[in-house]
Amino acid sequence: MVKAIVDIDKEANKILNHLKVEYNLKTKSEAINFMAEEFRKFVRTEPEVRPEYMEKLKKIMKGKHRVVKDFAKEFGLK
Repeated sequence: MVKAIVDIDKEANKILNHLKVEYNLKTKSEAINFMAEEFRKFVRTEPEVRPEYMEKLKKIMKGKHRVVKDFAKEFGLK
């Protein structure tokens, strides 16, 4: 849990109070967390992969490789 001291304007305070009442939240912290969760639904939070990297990854996947079931045994690490 991260603690923060924030300054909000009067309009933001009204919105937080409205969220508290509307969704039966106990604190403004819960209202802010609720807003963040709702925001996450509309915004992509994962970084996008560059197209060049995807091409490089495809070439790697097409290359020769083998499956090792017991890595330590295969490479004498036991």
